[in-house]
Amino acid sequence: MSAYVRHSHLRAARRVISSRDQWRAIILPRRSLHQSTIRDGVPVQSSEQATRLAVKDNIAAIGFTTTCASNILTGNTIPFDATIVRQFKERGATVTGKAGMDEFGMGTHSTTSAFETVHNVLGLEAYSAGGSSGGSAVAVRTGEAELALGTDTGGSVRMPAAYTGTVGFKPSYGMLSRWGVVPYANSLDTVGLLARAVEPIGKAIVQQGLYLEDDDNDPTSLPSQARKRCTSARRGYTSWNPGKEGAIQGLTFGIPIEYNIEELDSRMRQGWIMAAEKIKQLGGRVVPVSLPTTKNALSTYYVIAPAEAASNLSKYDGIRYGQRDSEHASDSFEGILYAKTRETGFGSEVKRRIVLGSYTLSSEAMDNYFIQAQKVRRLVKKDFDRVFKLSNPLQDQEAFDLSEMEETVQLENKLGPAQVDFLLCPTAPTTPPLLDDVMKQTPLDSYMNDVFTVPASLAGLPAISIPMDIPVGSTNEEEKLLSFGGLQIIGQYWDDARLLSVADSLSPHVLQQRLF
Repeated sequence: MSAYVRHSHLRAARRVISSRDQWRAIILPRRSLHQSTIRDGVPVQSSEQATRLAVKDNIAAIGFTTTCASNILTGNTIPFDATIVRQFKERGATVTGKAGMDEFGMGTHSTTSAFETVHNVLGLEAYSAGGSSGGSAVAVRTGEAELALGTDTGGSVRMPAAYTGTVGFKPSYGMLSRWGVVPYANSLDTVGLLARAVEPIGKAIVQQGLYLEDDDNDPTSLPSQARKRCTSARRGYTSWNPGKEGAIQGLTFGIPIEYNIEELDSRMRQGWIMAAEKIKQLGGRVVPVSLPTTKNALSTYYVIAPAEAASNLSKYDGIRYGQRDSEHASDSFEGILYAKTRETGFGSEVKRRIVLGSYTLSSEAMDNYFIQAQKVRRLVKKDFDRVFKLSNPLQDQEAFDLSEMEETVQLENKLGPAQVDFLLCPTAPTTPPLLDDVMKQTPLDSYMNDVFTVPASLAGLPAISIPMDIPVGSTNEEEKLLSFGGLQIIGQYWDDARLLSVADSLSPHVLQQRLF
């Protein structure tokens, strides 16, 4: 099998080579997985009662290196657990291994790692596992872990879930601590959870009280008083009871008309329609809604995220952080100290985003790109706040101009169109692509896969991807193999508990085949 979960004794230091881009394009032989945790070279068997937890390689865990799948951090150890890892350990979890990923979380298919390409599960090895948390998704799909930690910046938990037939949950921004997580883009990064079903995630967030725990070490963690205020305005946090809180009857689901894009695969579109019909059969209501700024969300994300990444990665110079380039007499290049270190230590995708981010933050481009992107981001948040019944507890309520909406959206009454409890859309526009095809994609083609996941990330909203059935041709073998897609449900800020309950209730109705 591919290195879905990599243990500390498997992290042999690799020599930094100039031809690593060609090496990365080769699908490496897959390695077997170990069920035990490795500490000081000694296997420690997990307790039968303990929840096995796979941890993405950009999250600190004692006993494992944290390399972010990058040569520049080869052999790097962090002498403490990330807050989220410590919280799970306190709840009885055992870390079974580190999961493969895209380098520094920058990628869509878990193919930009300096160490290995993550493959999908048995039978789908030739297909993408999604990214950047592909290793975490495959770990839970193959049964190597009951729960896995990932990070979601623009869809990096939800996309792998859609491609592997698992459940991927991105909580509201600020709910789970990021202390001990190597940052990519601070204003977007969110620790996410993956599992085979919604229930383990719901129990961890609601029943075990993760939503209550703030972290003084993390400036983006929502303070305790704000958590209490947000929770008091929401349902579903008193106990994990999806049978009661997740009833579909009486709920209104919105179908964003802007998400029906030309690039959406016809099978995914049909699966989306089938899921909406199931909701109607269960007593829910489905209405069209308009999110007009959606068309600018992807470009906004790819201005903001690389800009923040360029700032975060500036410290990796081989002096303060990271491995020095030891193959040359000096790592200076044309008078620039540590240039060789960064050239050989970072992969092509990371360097591409550093260059892009550095440009958008430059004095000549900041006003035209970064500042404009932040303005569009506010409009994206405003679009979501307008369509949800619940108000955003972190924002003042404001009036919305009806002239901004698409003409196709019908008015509910003289006050405006129908407002919804949740939004419903595909997670990815296509089924998992072949890895051979992924290697031929342009960066722009790869970025397009995030079109449905990025808007919720820009707005900091909770979102979950659950597997759904999609039509299968009777004579098409590939369609029979790829008989599932990802269905994304998006909720208002801090409505995580109800979102998880609804997803748990809806899951068996939208996926009736057995994937595991």
